Amino acid sequence: MAMSNSSQSGMMSEINVTPLVDVMLVLLVVFIVTAPLLTPQSLKVNVPMTKAVAATDEKKLLPSHLVVDEKGHALLDSVPVTDTQLADILKQKAVDPLFIMKIEADKTVPYGRVAEFMAIAQHAGVTSLSFVTISGR
Repeated sequence: MAMSNSSQSGMMSEINVTPLVDVMLVLLVVFIVTAPLLTPQSLKVNVPMTKAVAATDEKKLLPSHLVVDEKGHALLDSVPVTDTQLADILKQKAVDPLFIMKIEADKTVPYGRVAEFMAIAQHAGVTSLSFVTISGR
């Protein structure tokens, strides 16, 4: 006895997404495996050899501390200075290659004011500049 099902003779209205999911998972695995290989550190590059340079001893450096208070006023080595005075002092000190300027700015000082001090230091010839911060937990 052969039974004929009239509902099977029509078009199938459901989409089977299982093959699509399988393909997407394979692509995801391929990208996860190949992504670390694309970083510059993993590429084989022949870097030129140079002589080792001794690290600069912190005691040999000649630091000056520029403190910027919450109002934007500057104190260079605990002495209040104007922008023009700061420029003149930094021009004299920047001649020494071991000179480093450390900026310690209040966190409420606008970035624009700190950028002005950075520009003054750059125009004065300061090549080494660092920021003093407190490490938080």
